[in-house]
Amino acid sequence: MTNPKRPGRRPPTPKLPGMPGPADVLAAAQGAVEAAQSAASQALEAAQLTASSAFDAAVRLPPASAQLAAQLPDLVESLSIAIDRLNSTIDRLDRTLALADPAFAAYDRLLPRLEAMISLGEEVLGRLARLPGVALLGRLTGMTGTEPPADQPPAKPRRRRK
Repeated sequence: MTNPKRPGRRPPTPKLPGMPGPADVLAAAQGAVEAAQSAASQALEAAQLTASSAFDAAVRLPPASAQLAAQLPDLVESLSIAIDRLNSTIDRLDRTLALADPAFAAYDRLLPRLEAMISLGEEVLGRLARLPGVALLGRLTGMTGTEPPADQPPAKPRRRRK
């Protein structure tokens, strides 16, 4: 006996080659659900592991280190301000040295002349000290030099004959 067709039933769709059937689609959906559940459980485990290690690190972190880490942004800001001030000071120093450069050049030209005048004055004093009677005059006036001239050996005490 054959079953008669019911009035509201559609005829079965013919299966085309390469087209999945309802059983294949159901199996693929179940596989996708299992893969999603597996990925979700792995993500949850990774999040728990990360939270656990972060908590362990926070517990092991000394309070002073946590305080320093909290102050780090302010310290970096202060450091950048100090560097800006240092740069402006260096620029100001460069401008000042550029203005003083002619004075330094004049000093460089003047110093050899001053050294020559000083050596000439020392030579004049040395020759004056060798003149007879100048040492006696210096002792009488209280203007004796504290050191003997450099080119003369110290005077030897003389013996008197009796």
